Amino acid sequence: MSASGAAAPPAMAVRALRLTDFRSYRALRQEFARAPVVLSGANGVGKTNLLEAVSLLGPGSGLRGARLADLRRRGAPCAAPWAVAARVDTADGAADIGTGIEPAADGAAARRAVRIDGRAARGQAQLAERIAVVWLTPAMDRLFGDSPGRRRAFLDRLTTGLEPRHARDLAAYEKAVRARARLLADGAEPAWLDAAEETMAARGVAVAAARAAAVGQLSAALRLADGPFPRAGLALEGAVDSWLEAMPAVDAEQRFAAALRERRARDREAGAATLGAHRTDLKASDIDRGMDAAQCSTGEQKALLVAIVLACARLHAARRGCSPLMLLDEVAAHLDARRRAALLEAAVALGGQTWITGADPASFAALAGRAQFFTVGGGGLRADAEYGTVGAA
Repeated sequence: MSASGAAAPPAMAVRALRLTDFRSYRALRQEFARAPVVLSGANGVGKTNLLEAVSLLGPGSGLRGARLADLRRRGAPCAAPWAVAARVDTADGAADIGTGIEPAADGAAARRAVRIDGRAARGQAQLAERIAVVWLTPAMDRLFGDSPGRRRAFLDRLTTGLEPRHARDLAAYEKAVRARARLLADGAEPAWLDAAEETMAARGVAVAAARAAAVGQLSAALRLADGPFPRAGLALEGAVDSWLEAMPAVDAEQRFAAALRERRARDREAGAATLGAHRTDLKASDIDRGMDAAQCSTGEQKALLVAIVLACARLHAARRGCSPLMLLDEVAAHLDARRRAALLEAAVALGGQTWITGADPASFAALAGRAQFFTVGGGGLRADAEYGTVGAA
């Protein structure tokens, strides 16, 4: 209950976290309040590992995009599986989420297993319907000068947060891309390729449409934003995206399928589809300065990213009735004091649980009495006596 006696609005929050042989943690059991979580400590003590564990409660491969085998604690027995489990508050009530390595059989590659309330999830897309996680990490500070694949992954995370079905369409599209590649390599009959390409075109247009809708909504929100962060302009660049702008979805599907048929010889030689939704790029700019994001300084790129992530979190809260989990790793880097303070206040105003890491807790002193401060070290957490913590509400 709030101080006024009214029930607190829905917000995603990790209320209990359990780690087993995960990264630097042999075993961790910790309960949390709904309030922001501030994790401080020296470099290398496991702060980012905790954020990575929380990121794996949502769909995808987490904030580092690590291989499953790399998540096992160094020094743990080879047969010991890593696991992350949590009790999470969601818009639909509390949920028990668990994930970890599923034992491989007959030499097959290990798979990530996901359980929701004790039942095996029907793919990670089911997670997207319950949990949304957004994050900022130091590796993203120059995202707009990085590879298109990194920007595409960022866009797909934001899109899935706004439209959970996107995770399912994206997985189906990627499966269709792989299936077509195998058929091309095997010299399959044209009829088989026709069927695979029709599936790829249908799913690819669905993926492109969801991305376009997300970019449109984010662009509108960003144009109206005020405060110390720059107004970001967003646009999609790709053949399928341009077709979808110029014609109905059914016509875009037909054009996509026809283009795939025309490119069979080229794609067989390349060993991959040279056209499709997996080639889309996200372009960003600073509207007020009229500058492409890739040409901005590291600090300005970081500020643009903050603006985009905050806009997405606000849209998520408005559309799904629940603020997402937000993970801010070493967020003080490349932000001046004014922008750092504005980000912290915006995170609190969203009402969702934000996880923040930094070497010095004094950087986040403005959150004293409104956040849970922990010192990380020795494979565990301890409450920070100087900054205190909030209650369990």
